[in-house]
Amino acid sequence: MPATSSDSFARTTRSTRSAKRQRLAVAALTLPLLALSACGYGSKSEDKGSDASPVAQGKAIDGLGEVKIGYFANVTHGTALVGLGQGGLIQKELGGTKVKSQVFNAGPAEIEALNSGAIDIGWIGPSPSINGYTKSQGKSLRIISGSASGGVSLVVNPKKIKSLDDLEGKTIATPQLGNTQDVALLNYLAEKGYKVDATSGKGDVNIARTDNKVTPIAFKNGDIDGAWVPEPTASKLVADGGKVLLDERKLWKDGKFVITNIIVRQEFLEKYPKVVEAVLRGSVNTNAWINENPDEAKQAINDVLKEETGKALPAEVIDPAFENVDFLDDPLAATLRDEAQHAVKAGLLKDPLLDGIYDLRPLNKVLSAAGKPSVDDAGLGAK
Repeated sequence: MPATSSDSFARTTRSTRSAKRQRLAVAALTLPLLALSACGYGSKSEDKGSDASPVAQGKAIDGLGEVKIGYFANVTHGTALVGLGQGGLIQKELGGTKVKSQVFNAGPAEIEALNSGAIDIGWIGPSPSINGYTKSQGKSLRIISGSASGGVSLVVNPKKIKSLDDLEGKTIATPQLGNTQDVALLNYLAEKGYKVDATSGKGDVNIARTDNKVTPIAFKNGDIDGAWVPEPTASKLVADGGKVLLDERKLWKDGKFVITNIIVRQEFLEKYPKVVEAVLRGSVNTNAWINENPDEAKQAINDVLKEETGKALPAEVIDPAFENVDFLDDPLAATLRDEAQHAVKAGLLKDPLLDGIYDLRPLNKVLSAAGKPSVDDAGLGAK
């Protein structure tokens, strides 16, 4: 699917900013980085390093000079924001293999970039992962890790919508046709008996595919009556007078569902396995640091969001947004199977291909080395 009109933001390729961020961090000695230093942020890779290690010497891993990584400027992609941002745990694990990052608004555009080779690895939602894998007949990507659960809500204008029974005739925004929130909303409406054309978004309830940056403006102007969106957009709408009508966690067993995976091009995984492992080590270490240092992590996420969007989030937005997301390594593979069926019910997929979509062997190798339990692929792993 082609990118949206937000390409100037979402598809702008940026050369690696980690060096710039590190220089700014050292110069400013900001509180978050002081806290990171005090709690040993990044110490794992430093402790493992030796004079002979690629990381210690700044050597390129697998002989690769650059790895291209995609993600969204969302709190649900907090692992990427922190791991590639000021703390730089992912870059530390990569040594002399430099990160070149690219920001996207929604999953379909990122899948397009992955298929074209514009990125090698990406943080992304489950629905575009399923769609991309299915359309390529299982040849385009592998899911290699989880990253986050939760962080999605249906937020509405309480003057227009007072209950879930008031959705008929209303206009609800999602980030992009076929993205994870779009599929979730279409599935939910179908279960409630509403008829909506999946492609056009027209029906008993109208779905307006809207860039997350534009959604708060459309909400204020009354162009939409609500939105099924990830954090921090959901909390932005609440700060602007919206009401959370439904937290998606309530629709899932134990309140857990995958909202962000890490994917990789299959060709890249085969050719540069040590680079992939290094990125996964950085991700695992970053998630551990986020969960051990929530206040500092929240600030670190907000610092990167400020750099990406030009404006930091106020406390009334970043606090609940961060609280609503769980950062974890487990891909929650069983929930991906359910989300594939949601796409079928929504009319966006006819026969999703899931066999072999996961390759969790590199992740489980990293987890084992860190003394952590392995994670399961729900029978959907590559052979």
